[in-house]
Amino acid sequence: MAPRKNFRNQAKKEVKPAAVVNKNGVKAEATVAASGGGFSSTKIFTWFMVLALLGVWSSVAVVWFDLVDYDNVIERAKEFRFNFSEVLQGKLSAYDADGDGDFDVEDAKVLLGLKERPVSVLLREAKEESAVKEPDAVPTPPDDDAAVPLPLISDGFIPDDSRDEASHPYEDENDAIDMKGELVEKAQPQQTVEESKQYNDQPGSLKTKETVQLRYNAEAESVPEPEADVESVLEPEADVEPEVESVPELEAEFVPELKENAEEQPKDKLKEKAKKKKPKLLNKFEKTIKTEIDAAEKLRKKGKVEEAVRAFETLVLQYPQSPRCRYGKALAEDGLAEKMLSNDMLQKAIGTYKEASELPNATPDLIKATLKKRAERQQFLGRMRGALATLEKLVQIFPEDVALKNDLGVAHLLIGDNKSAKRVYEEVLATAPSDGFAKVHYGFILKSENKIAESIPFLRDGLESGDPGTDDGRFYFHLGDALQRMGDDSAYKWYERGHQRGHFASVWQRSLYNVDGLKAQPWWMPKDTGYMDLVKTLERNWRIIRDEAQSVMDKTTGLFVPEEENLREKGEWGQFTLWQQGKKAGESCRSVPKTCGLLERFPEAIGCKRGQIKFSVMQPGTHVWPHTGPTNCRLRMHLGLVIPKTGCKIRCTNDTRAWEEGKVLIFDDSFEHEVWQDADSYRLIFIVDVWHPELTQYQRQTLSPI
Repeated sequence: MAPRKNFRNQAKKEVKPAAVVNKNGVKAEATVAASGGGFSSTKIFTWFMVLALLGVWSSVAVVWFDLVDYDNVIERAKEFRFNFSEVLQGKLSAYDADGDGDFDVEDAKVLLGLKERPVSVLLREAKEESAVKEPDAVPTPPDDDAAVPLPLISDGFIPDDSRDEASHPYEDENDAIDMKGELVEKAQPQQTVEESKQYNDQPGSLKTKETVQLRYNAEAESVPEPEADVESVLEPEADVEPEVESVPELEAEFVPELKENAEEQPKDKLKEKAKKKKPKLLNKFEKTIKTEIDAAEKLRKKGKVEEAVRAFETLVLQYPQSPRCRYGKALAEDGLAEKMLSNDMLQKAIGTYKEASELPNATPDLIKATLKKRAERQQFLGRMRGALATLEKLVQIFPEDVALKNDLGVAHLLIGDNKSAKRVYEEVLATAPSDGFAKVHYGFILKSENKIAESIPFLRDGLESGDPGTDDGRFYFHLGDALQRMGDDSAYKWYERGHQRGHFASVWQRSLYNVDGLKAQPWWMPKDTGYMDLVKTLERNWRIIRDEAQSVMDKTTGLFVPEEENLREKGEWGQFTLWQQGKKAGESCRSVPKTCGLLERFPEAIGCKRGQIKFSVMQPGTHVWPHTGPTNCRLRMHLGLVIPKTGCKIRCTNDTRAWEEGKVLIFDDSFEHEVWQDADSYRLIFIVDVWHPELTQYQRQTLSPI
């Protein structure tokens, strides 16, 4: 067997060349050495110096040009040494992702995102995190205070409606609400500033600005609402996590003084402060599993809603009779529905809320919180009758809770039952005469009944109270309107206050459903609108339009209907509508085919979902109160058809003008305007609403109808 070749063997076997004697008698190897052919000491030194210099200059280059991150190298070396030692010793529990005590293929799948972590591990980690207190953390409250208190429904749950006819209850609405921010698409209102007999149809009515949308998608709009039976109502609404109710600015101004002079506070204020404590959501048994509940709740509060749902589902399986576990599951499903924009998940959350409220041993605070959440979600979906049934059950369980009664009153208003709402608020004011929320709503109801003078003190006192739910543009609007109708100039003081509070764009421009940044002026020239083609078409064909209008003015046909928006102080005012909210009234257009045919090619008019196209006839002796339209998203064109020579005029802000036959007037009806008809014969005009010219095509397509 041949010897193994390696560097060590080669070093041991140095083969010297045979000594050869040349003709001079000198050995050849000596000659080689002498001639420099071998590794003499001089050459070895030379090579050593060359290599040394190369090393020096290489080091200089590395340092000079920062070619190596020495700190990183050292850290990586340490890490490698640490991890390698772990491998050798079998200490990889830090990477145990599935909780089985070692590191294996399943753990690798979790770390690579190919597999979800088990709920048991998530709960364990959440417990461990919650067990570690931060240095500056506030001490945790007692077990009974484990949950966050939920906000009152009355301060943020009243949805807005886009209808302008009293015959369209809110729950039948088919269009989703648009939301663009403060004073930018707050909600769907109604057509004009009116006072219909339905709460949800009021112009600037009492629907809160905070409403975002009624449904996560259009599918829910077609779902029929079940009977108003608490046991059968399972419609959902969604919100993310409950928030602590905010204190309005008017109330906040007095907070420091109240704190310093507690002994001087009225008894009812002191009682109110005493009541503001966290609800007791845990029963006796649930206090023994508080750590597990807190761990799951922590996942939800961190926004890990999918994991929170799984964690609470596990707890519900383990403790099926625990109301708090079921309530946590509902909250998690609620948050997941918000994240997914899923009506199906909302439906599931509503069902879970119901289950939690009906379990035995549920604390009173948990029942209240759960049913309030349920009512909020039902209203979010426009299920007003279902929400009403839930609130009625709440009031039956907690008859002394004034806030719940206030919410119940709103629920009645939202289905158009003003009579029942009035009765509820009379009961509230009988026991809590200073309740501002009840006052503004009661004042609103009185005004809708045309009891103008009686409504004023309730609206005014309610606004001045600064109570939650009162600082709303609709109440400023209705109070100012009532004062104007009584000839009281202090109306503009309240309009100014509403403007300062951010509810109105200005004292004059008091529309409530606006898009920010649009050019705002009361009167417009045709050339400034960009709709000159439409204006010229109307003016060239005004006689054709007039003749068709006169042909349907016969009262026996019933095509012209009286104005029902309570805008008239006196007189007669009839209207005949051809387009409403961008939808053609086919039957009406068959009566005036030429007029409708002229408009078909103008999408800025027939496609204006926030306006109307209609004939308007006003008889002598008519006066229309000062009022404003609901939105700044449209301009209004008036084409004069039959105009008496004198006595007819329109004021917009402080500029008064008159119509002319065959001419178009254009104004922004979101500004205050007023009409007088003091002529000897009727006045007939053609009204055409068009999109505000600065709205984009996308906005025109996506804005909700009015």
